[in-house]
Amino acid sequence: MIWFPYTQMKTMAEPIEITGAQGIYLYTKDKKLIDTTTSWWSVIHGYNNAEINDALKKQVDEFSHVMLGGLVHEPVKALSKKLTEILPGDLNHCFYSDSGSVGVEVALKMAVQYFFNQEKPHKNGFVALKHSYHGDTFKTMAVGDDEDYHLAFPEKEGIYHISPDADELELLLKDRHEEIAAFIVEPLLQGAGGMRMYDVSFLEDARRICDDYDVLLIFDEVATGFGRTGNMFVSDLVCPDIVVLGKALTVGYIGHAVTVASNRVFDGFYSDNPEHAFMHGPTFMGNPLACTVALKSIEIFEREDYMSKIKWIESRLRDIFKDFYSDRVKEVRILGACLCIEVYDSADLRGFKEFALEHGIHSRPFIKYMYGMFPYIIGEEELLRVCSVYKKWFDQK
Repeated sequence: MIWFPYTQMKTMAEPIEITGAQGIYLYTKDKKLIDTTTSWWSVIHGYNNAEINDALKKQVDEFSHVMLGGLVHEPVKALSKKLTEILPGDLNHCFYSDSGSVGVEVALKMAVQYFFNQEKPHKNGFVALKHSYHGDTFKTMAVGDDEDYHLAFPEKEGIYHISPDADELELLLKDRHEEIAAFIVEPLLQGAGGMRMYDVSFLEDARRICDDYDVLLIFDEVATGFGRTGNMFVSDLVCPDIVVLGKALTVGYIGHAVTVASNRVFDGFYSDNPEHAFMHGPTFMGNPLACTVALKSIEIFEREDYMSKIKWIESRLRDIFKDFYSDRVKEVRILGACLCIEVYDSADLRGFKEFALEHGIHSRPFIKYMYGMFPYIIGEEELLRVCSVYKKWFDQK
């Protein structure tokens, strides 16, 4: 029996069985569905990309995995070099893991040990945003702030949650900086906490405030990285001390993540003292299949000028919804290739998933949020079709 995620198994609806996938479409035995979730926001190139398939097959024929413990291989060297080229500032040191949640866990451990190595063990707390979501492992749950996901795990000792407000952050750090290791944020776009969006000016202020109070700044770009917000990385706008990438890193082929640290953070571990080493090592970190997929994905992203595609998606979404109104809708939010329609009452989205399926759309609304995290290859006709189904739902209610 499969134990499915984020659902009550006793009452869950029958899952939709997928028999194939190509481009922006998922196939069942009798339907062809536009996928607006990109499989939890990762499949930016669409499904079954021939170039990525070929690169993956070639690497399988060479070797599928070797551990990074005392060994290394060309795919992980090449990906590390590429990431440090496309990331801003001195984000130069790549630590790999097998999921976004673990990648964030790694970042949090790095921050605490960074200060421990400086004989500041009391700096082990964190600041995060209200309504944040950073994963489902234990420390990521702690810095998260959403009871819909983690009601059974309320422990938040040493964790402070704030609004995206610079004055609030400064007041907190002025009072608590001696116990705070890092401020962690989903930059510009808070995903699972409700597709909340805020202005880059807060991140600019946060960078200055963290510097003033000797607190590391961590960007969780697992969801926002690789163009989702209309920026290749939000880190291009404001450079953090540590950034975590996942999801679109391996574009739906293999679970993988990377935690990239600045020179400052890395130098805090680089020592003749063996106790200063970072003692963490996921079995599949730097997996050569995952690295090969990521390299080919980045190549396609750059060659096909995906940033222009994302800007087009954002522009079309704004045009399509500029005059949209429903008394059930609280707000329509658009950023890059992300659309969120928030309703006042979650009951107003009851039945929408089934309605969308009837119209050839796979959608997965949650709580009060109808959203689209569109694949970057979506065309005009498909985008209009999806948006018309969203609008039609409110017209017929």
